[in-house]
Amino acid sequence: MLPPTTDDDHPLAERFREFVRSTSFPCVGAKSALAKGQMRIVVARDIRSGWDDLRIYPGLLDLATSYAEDPVLFQTFIVIFEQDSALSETNFEAHMWDRIQSLSDKDEMFAQPADERVSGDPGDPHFSLSFGGQAFFVVGLHPGASRPARRFERPAMVFNLHDQFVRLREEGRYEKLRASILDRDEALAGTMNPMLARHGELSEARQYSGREVGNDWECPFNSRDAA
Repeated sequence: MLPPTTDDDHPLAERFREFVRSTSFPCVGAKSALAKGQMRIVVARDIRSGWDDLRIYPGLLDLATSYAEDPVLFQTFIVIFEQDSALSETNFEAHMWDRIQSLSDKDEMFAQPADERVSGDPGDPHFSLSFGGQAFFVVGLHPGASRPARRFERPAMVFNLHDQFVRLREEGRYEKLRASILDRDEALAGTMNPMLARHGELSEARQYSGREVGNDWECPFNSRDAA
C-alpha cells in the first residue's frame, strides 16, 4: 500500500479552502477544521475512474489511525477530482458510490476491522461507512448540485469521522452546531434541506450525494456483511 500523501498546495485545494472560507458557506464544522489546520486534501483525476483509489485509501486509513491515537475534534479528509465532466446529480451519485464501494473493498482487502459502533447496512438508520476501524460519513459536492452549499467547481468527496459528532453530542455542543448549519444553509438556499436527518432516524446514506431522493431510493452499496 502506498504511504499517505496530501495535495494541500494544489491550486484546487486552495480554491476549496476559499470556498469554505466564504461567508455564505454554511458548514461551521468545516470552517473549524480549516481554521485549525486539520483539513487534509487529496486531488485525484476523475470520479468516474478508480485510477487514484489506491492513493486515496491510505489517506483515509491515516486519518482513522491518527484520530484513534489522538481524537482531536474537527478533522476532515477531502478528495477533489480534477475532471468536471458536467455530471448530473444522478450521475454524480452513481460515480460517488462507485468510489465509496472501491474504497470500502480496499479496507476489507487490507483486513481492517469494521467500526462495530455503527451498522454496515446502508438501509439501517445507524449506518455509517467504516475505514480503519473508524466510522465515516461522506458529503458529496459537484458543480451540478441543486443545493448551493454542495456546489463546488469540481466533484469532491468530504469524509468526516462519525465519532466526532458522538463526542459533540456527549459534550452538549451538537444541537447548537447543527442548528447553526441548518439556519445558514436555509439562508443560502432559501429552503431547508429536505434530506437532513439525525443519525438513528434514517440512514445517512440518503444524504451523501446531496440529491433529493424518495422513500423508494435504494443505496447502491454492498456492505461487508452482504458480501
